[in-house]
Amino acid sequence: MKRVVAYVLLFIIVVSVASIIITLQYKQLEDQGTRLKRFSSYTELKKFIEENLETPYYGVYRGTDFVFLADSSETSPTVEYSKTNVQVEGVDEADIVKTDGKYIYVASGGNVTIVKAYPPEEAEVLSKIELNGTVTGIYVNKDRLIVFESNFPFFRAFYAYEPFHEQTYVKVYDISDRRTPTLKRNISLSGWYFNSRMIDDYVYVVVNSPAIKTNEEGEIEVLLPKISVNNREKTVPASKIYYSEVSDYYYTYTIIMAINVQNDQEEPTYETILMGITSSMYVSLNNIYLVVPKRSETGAETTIIHRIHIEGSKIKYEASGQVPGRVLNQFSMDEYRGYFRIATTTGHVARNLEEATSANHIYILDMNMSIVGKIENIAPGEKIYSARFMGNRCYLVTFKKVDPFFVIDLEDLTNPKILGKLKISGYSDYLHPYDENHIIGIGKETVEAEEGDFAWYQGVKISLFDVSDVKNPKEISKYVIGDRGTETPVLYDHKALLFDKNRNLLVIPVLVAEINEEEYPEGVPPYVHGEYTWQGVYVFNISLEEGIVLRGRITHLENETISTIYYYLYSPYMVKRALYIGNILYTISDKKIKMNSLDTLEEINEIKL
Repeated sequence: MKRVVAYVLLFIIVVSVASIIITLQYKQLEDQGTRLKRFSSYTELKKFIEENLETPYYGVYRGTDFVFLADSSETSPTVEYSKTNVQVEGVDEADIVKTDGKYIYVASGGNVTIVKAYPPEEAEVLSKIELNGTVTGIYVNKDRLIVFESNFPFFRAFYAYEPFHEQTYVKVYDISDRRTPTLKRNISLSGWYFNSRMIDDYVYVVVNSPAIKTNEEGEIEVLLPKISVNNREKTVPASKIYYSEVSDYYYTYTIIMAINVQNDQEEPTYETILMGITSSMYVSLNNIYLVVPKRSETGAETTIIHRIHIEGSKIKYEASGQVPGRVLNQFSMDEYRGYFRIATTTGHVARNLEEATSANHIYILDMNMSIVGKIENIAPGEKIYSARFMGNRCYLVTFKKVDPFFVIDLEDLTNPKILGKLKISGYSDYLHPYDENHIIGIGKETVEAEEGDFAWYQGVKISLFDVSDVKNPKEISKYVIGDRGTETPVLYDHKALLFDKNRNLLVIPVLVAEINEEEYPEGVPPYVHGEYTWQGVYVFNISLEEGIVLRGRITHLENETISTIYYYLYSPYMVKRALYIGNILYTISDKKIKMNSLDTLEEINEIKL
């Protein structure tokens, strides 16, 4: 009997040791490609890229991106004014239009125009800054204007032997005299602008820079990124570059730079990481999270997450991790009480349910980027269309034929769970908090297809959801604009939305498509596109008592037409943004600013840009 017990104990020990070894090996594989190191020399950098590049290099792939409001301007006007719609309070995001409550700053093409906007009767163009490249975004910080300029050759062929010679310029202007802006700092980085944020007096800019090029003989040359401050150029040494031990298709440097926009004497600080193309970015008050998609040899998708701590001019890489799946956009990520939450999708959606492999997941990570909790396989066969984290909850919209709107509880970090869901027609591309128990959804209405397991999208749909009963969320109001083909930039750019709960105000730019029903006496098929008939902003009252009520529309296109340029509909009079100062609603296009009363929507003034 003792011998049997001894064998059993020995077996248990062997199994336990084997289990530990397997766990350690799995952990080692899991960490591979996430923990960052630094090169010791350019020779080591060149050798690493040559040995780990997965495919021949043909050019640079450009990655895409991205509580309610934050604008770092501390101007103290005598009236209230709206601010840029951003994800995290206190973390401003660059946009093409900014205001400080008295002036409006408009970026268009290669220009930035400064307009005295308030009072509207005295509105006038004060100055115009002309640049050589394209303005990708601006900030206003007290009496400083920060402009991001890019010289990327947009129409250049993708497959090129030499890398794109794109430069990203960060230009800081003194605008204490708005009529004569003065350039104070001119910073350039080799590569293309990816994204940025502003916290207090610091702008954090993220730039992707090519790491290699090939000549006509196919020989690879490893590049080093270059940074210039007021025409003083320097090359980033290999010993200052972080990297992960993982092969990649597109080796690219990601440069994170901190710039004090108020103190011209403080030198910018930066960190550089060699990795794949950054696909999205989330920024809290303390951390920048960069995510990089990765596909294994078996086709499995993972997202690598790098956490970089920021504090004023201090930038410090601290941790990396990875989760299964791919990320939709910045709203699929969030930091809350020392934990990072992320929503991902794996697999693909197909019209036939039998062919679909998609599923959706939420992972909770600690500050070491280790997974501590998760909920997987949400809505199999569908994919995430929008996500929004609010405190201990996550609101998730997936879609295939109808819109499952999920309410997910994240209070138990180790065991998140679905509290309730609502199935309605349509879907939301963007979710915006109304208050703690109500969510605004902006997306498309849909009609289920008779010929397959899918749906035809229709006009733009605005929904108001009540989640006070988490187990039974409700759509308490909705409004549909136009027919199939109707579009709004809010679906892909949240900064185009103007929302103010205290004023019951919601404004969105819309390109309206309408179908002439007389042409279809037997009924309009759901796949038919409408003809474009109007562009401008829709102005709504939105409240819990009355729901979503249209107040009126404002356009800049009374005597103008919309042209098709390179397959895109465009007019310099298409309204892109709306804001308010005091009781005046300002609508902005590339060529015009129009001023209307917020009470009556009656036109007060307009100026040409």
